[in-house]
Parts: sequence; C-alpha cells; structure tokens
Amino acid sequence: MKPSDNKNIQPRRLPPVALLLGLLSACPAQAGQPSAGPLGISGIHPHLAFYNDEGECGTGAVVPWAGSLWAVTYGPHQPFGSSDKLYQISPDLNLTVRPESVGGTPANRMIHPESNQLFIGPYAIDRSGKVRVIDYKAMPGRHTGNARHLTDPAGKIYYGTMEEGFYEVDVATLEPTVLYKDGNVLRKPGQMAQHAELLPGAHGKGLYSGQGVLVYSNNGEASKAALKQFNIKSGVLAEWDGRDWKVIRRNQFVEVTGPGGIHGSSHPETDPIWATGWDYKSVLLGVRDKGAWSFYRLPKASYSYDGAHGWNTEWPRIRDVGEPGNPDYLMTMHGMFWRFPAGFTPGNSAGIRPRSAYLKVIGDFTRWNDQLVFGCDDSAKKEFLNKRRAKGEIQGPGQSNSNLWFTPLGQPDLLGPRTAAGYVWVQEPVRAGVASDPFLFSGWDERRAWLKNSGTQPVVFRFEVDKAGNNKWSELETISVVPGVSAFVDFKDDGQGEWIRVTADRDTVASVSFVYTAREKRPAAADALFKGLSGIGDTHSHGGLLYGLGNNRRAMGLLARTEAGETGYYEIDEQMNLTARDDAETAAFIREKFAIPRHAVEVDEGSVLIVDDAGRRWRLPLGDARFTEPTLDGSLRVCREVATERDLFNCHGTFYELPAENADGYAKIRPVASHNLHINDYASYRGLLVITGINPEEAKDNPHVFVSVDRKAAVWAGVIDDLWKLGRPTGRGGPWVNAGVRAGQSSDPYLIGFYDRRTLQLSHRSASAVTFSVEVDPTGDGDWLVYASLTVRPGERLEHLFPPAFQARWIRFVVDADTTATAWLEYR
Repeated sequence: MKPSDNKNIQPRRLPPVALLLGLLSACPAQAGQPSAGPLGISGIHPHLAFYNDEGECGTGAVVPWAGSLWAVTYGPHQPFGSSDKLYQISPDLNLTVRPESVGGTPANRMIHPESNQLFIGPYAIDRSGKVRVIDYKAMPGRHTGNARHLTDPAGKIYYGTMEEGFYEVDVATLEPTVLYKDGNVLRKPGQMAQHAELLPGAHGKGLYSGQGVLVYSNNGEASKAALKQFNIKSGVLAEWDGRDWKVIRRNQFVEVTGPGGIHGSSHPETDPIWATGWDYKSVLLGVRDKGAWSFYRLPKASYSYDGAHGWNTEWPRIRDVGEPGNPDYLMTMHGMFWRFPAGFTPGNSAGIRPRSAYLKVIGDFTRWNDQLVFGCDDSAKKEFLNKRRAKGEIQGPGQSNSNLWFTPLGQPDLLGPRTAAGYVWVQEPVRAGVASDPFLFSGWDERRAWLKNSGTQPVVFRFEVDKAGNNKWSELETISVVPGVSAFVDFKDDGQGEWIRVTADRDTVASVSFVYTAREKRPAAADALFKGLSGIGDTHSHGGLLYGLGNNRRAMGLLARTEAGETGYYEIDEQMNLTARDDAETAAFIREKFAIPRHAVEVDEGSVLIVDDAGRRWRLPLGDARFTEPTLDGSLRVCREVATERDLFNCHGTFYELPAENADGYAKIRPVASHNLHINDYASYRGLLVITGINPEEAKDNPHVFVSVDRKAAVWAGVIDDLWKLGRPTGRGGPWVNAGVRAGQSSDPYLIGFYDRRTLQLSHRSASAVTFSVEVDPTGDGDWLVYASLTVRPGERLEHLFPPAFQARWIRFVVDADTTATAWLEYR
C-alpha cells in the first residue's frame, strides 16, 4: 500500500514557548542548543511527536547517524508499507519527515561499517544523509532485524521479517535476494495474520549472526488460544547455518545481539551471542559461546509484557550507550533497566544487576548529545485486545502517536524500585539431581525463596551458588520439605553469589520461586512537580475529560469542568496551549464516549473489591476514606490505557500498573505510588501523561501545569514515569472486617506485594481459640503457599510484623472454625 499524504515534509520550526504558569520549560535545554530552545516536559518535547494513520504508532528504531538522529515508526501489521515515516532530527531538535518514507512495520537497524551506511527499516542512509529505499515489492514483510552476512559481510547484509521472510541485500545496489519467502506472501486464506510455516512460533523479533550461524527469535504463537492464555507454549529461538534451520529452545525470545551491537560482531568466530526472552515463570537469558547455548533466568519486575501472542512486548534491547565510567551495556527487559556485562559468557557471567523499574513502553534507545534517547510506543488507537469492564466503553485515541523521551545518562538508576520475582519450577515434575536453570541471585537488599513439595515423599532441596560467575557451583543451603507442605528460605548476604540453582534429592512435583525486594528509598510525600493537583478534599478543582483527537488534527480535546459544571471545550496544541473552541460535535463525542463509568469497582469497609472479566475476585488496599464516593459515582477515572497494551489503574489513592487481561490482568497488578489527589481524568498525548484535576491558584510557578487564557481550564503534564515520584505505595484494610467466615474457606486474595512496613492484625468473636492459616501467592500465578499458622485466643487481637525479607504479591486467610473474623493489614 502507498503511504498516505503528509503535509509535514518540511522541517517543523518551533514557535515561542507555550503559555504556562511562569513561562518556564519543565526540563533544562538539551546539550548543544540555546536555553530558549524547544519546550521540554520531563524529557518529552511535544513538537517531536510521531503520528500515523494506523492502529498503532510505535517507535521501531532510533540511531544517531550523519550528524542527526534518525527514527522510524511502525503500524501494527503493514508488511507492504504504510503511512509511517522515516524521521530526521537535528541537534537543535528540528524534525524533518523524509520524503522517501514508505512506512511498514520496521524495527530493524544496523550500521554497516564497510559501506558506511545505516540500514534502518527499508532505508539505507549514507554518511552524507542521502536516503535510498528498498521497495516493499522486492522485499515484503515486517522488517524486524538485520545481521552481518555469513560469507560476504563486506558486500551483503541480512534482513529478517516478523513472518520469517529472509533476504540478503547487496549493500551497493540494494538488490534483495529472497532466501525464504515472507509468510504474508505465502499465507493461505483463513490463516492468522502472524502465520508463517518455516519455524515454530510467530511474531519475529531478533536477528544476529556469528559463530557461523544466523540466529532468529520470535515471541508469539499464531493461535486463537494465544490471544487469551498467557502460559501456553509459545515462541522460538532458532539458528541457521546457511543450509538448515535448527530450533534451539521453544520459548518466547526477543533481542538477539552480541558485543558488536548494531554494528555486528567484529570477531564473529569468537564473540558470544546473547538472546533475551521469557516464559510464564521468569525472564530467560541465552548465550551462545564456542558453538553451545547456555540459559539463565532473571526475575520479572513487570508482567505487563507477558502474553502468548507476543504483542505486549515490543523490542527489548541490549545496547552499548557508553555511560561514563561504566563499561557495561544497558538492557531493557520486562519493565526493568538492567546493567549487562559487555563480556558476558558462561565462564564470565558476573555483573548483571537490576537498575530500576520503568513504565514506558520502549522500542529502542541510544545515546545522543550526552543524553539517553528512548523511542517509545505511547498511544495506540486500536488498543488491540486490551479491553476490560473497569474502563467502560471508553474509546482509544483518535489517532495513534508516540514520541521520544530524552533523559540524563543516569536516569535508568532513578525510577521505580527493583522489587522483582520469578519461578524456576511451577507445580511441575522435577527429576532427582537435575538442577534448575541458574537464577540471578545478586543485586537486591532482601531475597527469599518460596518452596512447595507437592509430591508423596519428603524432599531435600539443595541450593547451590555460582559465587564468581565462573560456572563453579558450591552448596549454600539445604532444606527438607515434607509432602504437601510449603516453606521459605531467606538469604541474608547479597555477596553470596551471582547465580543460584536448585536440585531435589528425589523425583517429585515442586514449585520454587525467588522473590527479591529493594528497600524503598522514596519519600512518602509527593515531589514538587505535582504541586497544584487538587487534593481529594479540595472544594475547587479544574477537571475535565481528555481525548486525543483524530483526523490528523494532532491535538488533544478537553471537555473542561469545575465543581459547578462544564466550562467549555478546549484543544491543547503541541505547545501545550489550551484554546477554547466552538465545536459542539467534538464536545458531545467526548461527553458520551469518554464518560467515566460508575461503580467500576466496589468499596467496602476493608478493601476495594474487583471482579475481573474472568470472574476472579481481587481486593486492593484502601486510601483516604474521602476517595470512596467519587470512586463509585464516576468523578474519578479508575482505568485507562496510557502506554500501549497496558493500563494505568488509579483507585482509592493509588496508581497501579495493570497488565492486559491476556497477560493475566489483575493477578499481576503492581502498585506504583499512592497519593491524596482528586484526579478527574488522565490520558496519553504526544508521549506525555496528561492529568485533569488542578487547583490553578496552588499551581503557580509549576512548569508542569498549563492554564487557558480565560483560566477556565487547566491540565498537568509529565511522563508516566514521573509517577514514581508521587509517593511510595501505602494502604490499609483487609479481606475480612467482622466477616462471617466458614472453616476451610479461603478469603479473597488481598494485595500485599511492593509495600513497605507491613503489619497484620487478626481477631475473631469465637469463645474458643481460632487458628488462621496465612497463605501467600509469591508472584500472582495462583500457586498458594502457607506462610504461617497463627492461633488467636478469644478476645485477643494478635499483631504480626512482616520482616523486611517478606515479599509476595497476594495474601489470603483460612480459619479452622466457623467464626466472625477480622484480618486487617497496614502498609505504612
């Protein structure tokens, strides 16, 4: 298909800074440009936003080259071209939409040293900035990766597509030779869009060559079951020797790279090849060294990337960003920034460390002008499978858009807590003496292993550590677990080893998970950047409903209101000016399609009760009591997608990251920050998080707050990852408050993970003692283990302080006698 017409072919010059309180930019000028440069808000420059006419507008690649920063965007399934563009950004942040643009679904990028060209999407760019295009008619497919050629690396380059099309391209003539036809060309009527027959799995991701092979990954499955189930067999890691393909591991894999990164390996015979992936248990890391593959596991910070279809995971990367004093690389995987050792091999595996958690969906990143630049996937019109009752009938944005995020080099250390979890075994057969995959062990303040023996005989579990990352293992601890019983082990010293693995002394069925905690260092109070957002008890607030407009208007609509009622319809431009408009049609559309649903959740004495779309029940802690009425009556937005294919859930004073239902939804919810703010609505726009619920008089001099000239409308703008600065998660309540409960019946799951300073109070009204069984689900996978059995005498209120090492996502309670019981938790 041909790309749509676009009037923005010429560079877009930035007008004066937008009207905002104080007329100040929210971030310092970029390196190498004057201080009166483009408007920047938490590292987002709104004028740089990318738009297309497709259901999604992700940033597939960002690469510095020929004195500029180059970027490509992609639509969701466009193997023959689309309205997406190739962008050129100058050091002073002027944006040029290149006239050579042909679109597609590209996420490939490679610098070819011998020909001195950047290959990005279907484009080849030389050192002078001249752009040549490979026609989709000659090389169809969703271009996902490039690699150096196995036999002619100076003259040819490989292209791989998401549907297993493989090409070799002459770097001088750009003539492609088809090695394997793309699945979109071969697909028969009735087959799913991701279908390809060459390899197992679907939804291709990574491509890299070395050690005599071409390595390819995909992270999905082209089946109807994969659209709903997150834990079925999916994905593949495979390699090709120039003649035949070989399946290495049947799991979901994404990045494939090595020390050469986007340049390819300069020592292909000896350099290792790295691959990142996951299954429902944990993150996977593969390394090919000296012709053999070895695999390791890491914990997941976020589960919003799961899903057997592979759609929820864009393009995780391992990339050398040349940080001062740090020879290691930056890795993104499952919502965590990681430090990745530049020389990682099985014999030299020390040094992988978690840095901090993030919420943005990042497709690629690079270092440019002494900053990190992240290409993001921010706002998809289609929203794909991410539907749920709590959102009501809310529409997606009218037009897909995303942006670049500019940050200091140290930003990957400064965002969310590093708390993470994962399994090596989940209720699965275990063979005597056969060790689990190695699991990352170093990099956290508190570490706990949860175990369950579901076999018929006592089992001794043996923990071994690789102390130096040299593949030499020594015993750390053993524990004997009788049949049908669970246990836990706390590991005190973070210097005990780089990796840990487990063996059982006899065949059994077992679960072993590792849950790691990073101590909270965030203050309880909100950062000054949130000054001026209305408090839950404020009597005056500028609210309103938000909608990213369609039809190439490239603005955000705001149906503004105060406590007295609607104040008018406004539009927000790329300079964050709020301008009143006479547009009754758009106002009516927002009023109808973006109304906040009433009773999206239930609230009782002890918790917020959620019944998800699968009928499962979940309970979340309460905040300030004043949240209850506006939460139920539709005054406060509870759930909305603000990063592609995952939701931001704002309920009773806490923001949560909420995975899509096909990634297990509420079971994997994660609290981000708690607050006492009256947030009316929030949405994604040009890479920003925009919030309504402002008290303009309190917001003076806050460069994150923008007010209309008539002062009847106001919004706050930042990035979603600013929410980490809103205040550490807190809460109170429990699943039972003077509740009549039956012996042996479990309470609803109640969220306990990611909170700090947790205490439990148990009481009952029986005339005799009652024993409470305290059960936990470490990761949200539904694998319940007994943490403690606590006996409470009549009239007693038993208090239990959870130790710092305690970490699990959900908690529930069971009593041994019918009674009226209270299980109350405080998270301070």
